[in-house]
This record gives sequence, structure tokens and C-alpha cells, in this order.
Amino acid sequence: MFRGKKYQESAKKIDSSNLYDPADAMKLVVETATAKFDETVELHVKLGVDSRHADQQVRGAIVLPHGTGKSLRVLVFAKGAKADEARAAGADYVGDMDMVEKIQKENWFDFDVVVATPDMMGFVGRLGKVLGPKGLMPSPKAGTVTMDVTKAVNEIKAGKVEYRLDKTNIIHCPIGKASFGAEKLGENFSAIMGAIIKAKPSAAKGQYIKSCTVVSTMGPGIKINGAKLG
Repeated sequence: MFRGKKYQESAKKIDSSNLYDPADAMKLVVETATAKFDETVELHVKLGVDSRHADQQVRGAIVLPHGTGKSLRVLVFAKGAKADEARAAGADYVGDMDMVEKIQKENWFDFDVVVATPDMMGFVGRLGKVLGPKGLMPSPKAGTVTMDVTKAVNEIKAGKVEYRLDKTNIIHCPIGKASFGAEKLGENFSAIMGAIIKAKPSAAKGQYIKSCTVVSTMGPGIKINGAKLG
């Protein structure tokens, strides 16, 4: 795969065979984010579980101490007083069947997170085939199926991120922007890793954190020493 000059220069600063301490990894990820835009820093964690088994799922959500640096657009499925509450909390889009139809008929996806009150899940369930593959389906575990729409919207706007296993047992999660600096990225990293470790299923056997890597949008991956994390 062809890599540009900036990537190659950045890659020289990293020893690909080394497992870095989290603090050193955050310094390096900031140093190697040399694009002209503010790069997103992502965390990729491979876990020693099997996502095909229901008792080995790892999923949840956490509000990062410093947010993600990205303003998320929130769609809330609610009606009546709960719809008014969602609007007052700052939701970008609020509706019920009208929003279901808009997504179905117009293939509309101008939103990043979906929240729904429990009574709306009958309607939202019809969108499972399109929302599911995009990771947009609301879920009680992630706190996005709830009657407390104010809390849900506020947390998402404050920098709440959802973490969940993909089919290869890896969690992919943004932990901020390169402009945050190493210290803030480190605090966000600690918060998300703490949540993932706490969510370890009792059915998981052997080494839980198989590998842990941070990477900026255009930069090289930096491996973190998972043994020091739990």
C-alpha cells in the first residue's frame, strides 16, 4: 500500500515492535498527526472473547472526560411531552412515524446517534435492517432507549461514546482530537479502557486485552502495552 511522505516520516518515530506505555503512546499519536486538519484519534482494542456467544458480549457507553471533539447530531424518536423535552434538551431532530418514513423513503441519515423512548421501539424496530448495520440502533445497554431523554441528549452532546465488539472481537472508539494534546487524550483513554475492563464478561477466559492500538486519522498505529491495563 502506497504511503505518503508525511506518513513515512511519522512512521520513523515509532518502533512497530515496541509496546508503549499509554502516556508515551499519547505523546506519539499527537506528534505523528501531521495532517492539515485536526485528526481524530481512535482506539482499537482486540479482546479475548467470542462475540458469537451472548454471554461474551462487551457493550456499553461512557461520557469521556473531555468529550470527542466532534459535535454529534442526535435524532430522538418520541412523542408528546417527551418530544418537547428532547427539543428543549437540544436534540437536532425529533419525531415519531414521520421520521421513520423519512428514513425509509428518502434514505435520510443526517444524524450520528439515535435515542428512543421505550414506547417508540415498535416503530424504530422497523428500521432495524438499515440502522443496525450502521451501528445506529438504539439500545438500553447504551442508554439510548430511555424515558429520560434529557439525560440521554445531554450526555451525547457532552461527549458520550458507545463501545461494542465487532465481528472480529475488536472495539473501535474515538477518544478525541489530536489538538486535545497528550494529557487530555490520556484521560479519555483511561476512562474508556476502565469501562471496557469493568465490562469483562464472567464467561471470558484467558487474556482479556489481546492488543490495544491508538491511531490518528492519517497517522501510523501505536501499540500500547495491554498487560499494564488489566
